[in-house]
Amino acid sequence: MSRRGLPTGLSMRHDAHYVDELTQSTTTHVGRMIPIDRLDPNPDQPRTEIGDLTELTASISEKGVLEPLLVKPMMGRWMIIAGERRWRAATAAGLTELPCIEMDVDESAVAEIALIENMQRKDLTPWEEADGLRALCERFGYTHEDVARKVGKSRSTVTEALSIASIPSSIREICRACEITSKSLLLQIVRQPDDESMRTMAEQIASEGLTRDGARKARRAFVDPTGASEPYVYRYEAPGREFKVEVKFRKSNISAEELFEALNAAAQNIDEAS
Repeated sequence: MSRRGLPTGLSMRHDAHYVDELTQSTTTHVGRMIPIDRLDPNPDQPRTEIGDLTELTASISEKGVLEPLLVKPMMGRWMIIAGERRWRAATAAGLTELPCIEMDVDESAVAEIALIENMQRKDLTPWEEADGLRALCERFGYTHEDVARKVGKSRSTVTEALSIASIPSSIREICRACEITSKSLLLQIVRQPDDESMRTMAEQIASEGLTRDGARKARRAFVDPTGASEPYVYRYEAPGREFKVEVKFRKSNISAEELFEALNAAAQNIDEAS
């Protein structure tokens, strides 16, 4: 027996908060069941990391797909505008067809809806959000104000995200390798005056485990190397919170080597005292 994607007794729906406002001038949306093997992912999907689908697959296996996918007709097939994770999970769950909302929209609307759908679920990484917003500007000539209005974000938020998109690929690789994923830390990196300073900042954040405030102080030290900035403080708390370590320096710009030497000197002092 084939498995259908919409549970018995449920009708199709779609959320007005990100569909209706973008498509007021388009034709009426059409809801229908579409064979799962005739759906294709959006090649320009802003999300690059699909993530773990285990829980979603289990939920779909038990309850079906509760929210229809948004799709665009494409010569006898349909491109997924929003709902790729549901499509992948439904495929893994063995469903043969899915509830879909057909939308006859242009390329710019597809990009907007795909980005907004992901942003409103708050599961995009800072990189995905930044690159998605940049794509809207570069592909469709949108200004920062245009993008802010279309995605429902403040202009300052959009400007910050677009600045993160400008981080060079070599610095991105350092951030990814060091698992620097916080938007606040990435902003401290991109605010450095040049590529080399950004690289140094990223490496310092990783090696010293800097928080946002620590990164701000370190960035100020780059801008003001005279020492007028606040002294640098290194703090460490054990995972189980059984102890904390704090080392305070007289100057504000401290390298990883200087920090290591200070901690090593303190350890030697303890050993001699005991």
